[in-house]
Amino acid sequence: MDKKNMPIGFFDSGVGGLSVLREAIKLMPNEDYIYFGDSKNAPYGVRTTEEVKELTYKAVDKLFTKGAKAIVIACNTATSAAVAALRLDYPNVPIVGIEPAVKPAVKMKRNGPIIIMATPMTLKERKFNNLMSKYKNEAEIIPMPCAGLMEFIEAGDLDSNELKCYLKEKFNKYENADIASIVLGCTHYPFIADRIHEVIGMDVPVIDGGLGTCKELRRRLELCGLLTDSEKKGSVNIYNSSEDEKIIKLSKSLLGI
Repeated sequence: MDKKNMPIGFFDSGVGGLSVLREAIKLMPNEDYIYFGDSKNAPYGVRTTEEVKELTYKAVDKLFTKGAKAIVIACNTATSAAVAALRLDYPNVPIVGIEPAVKPAVKMKRNGPIIIMATPMTLKERKFNNLMSKYKNEAEIIPMPCAGLMEFIEAGDLDSNELKCYLKEKFNKYENADIASIVLGCTHYPFIADRIHEVIGMDVPVIDGGLGTCKELRRRLELCGLLTDSEKKGSVNIYNSSEDEKIIKLSKSLLGI
């Protein structure tokens, strides 16, 4: 099989990376995709860097055995822990990670702080702190650790009272404050963007890095001559370490297939 017609592998600690895959399908509808979610070992945000790195390598190996021509680490926590090492180990494979979309938030030049919602581990990692340092003179950036939030989405809960209470509590102290924007630093969170808007108001931009990641993926594929030449709609295959049919069903529902 011609390498350019092989699938693109997506990986996340659970169902969150489907928000990035959704953007990739819109941008490159003729590509074939394989998605591997590691729900069995989720959440990654409370694990050590070494644990996350090891789990990420195992997942990437699975994607390679299924013929992936490129890899997207569609998980902020796994990107922080493993993407630099993966690129060193697989220099001939396009490997794209994701990071909080701080740059577009800063460029908007709105009044008030930029709030970064992410897992505790993402916010502790050097990669994130380098990002903070880069823009600290241009905007007030406030990290908001959201322990327990991705578990709502993993359970398929996108609209419960408990979820709404969680978000209200998180934003309680900003009730009468001007917020410049919210940056979603976890790929699970775009699935609850509407709920976040309900709490903070529709006029506050909620930004995620999914589209930017997919544009970078397309750029790298083009650079390597790996964009498919197929003219038919591509396929999507979803796998999950939990082997739970409910998770596969939820994954398809989140992806709209």
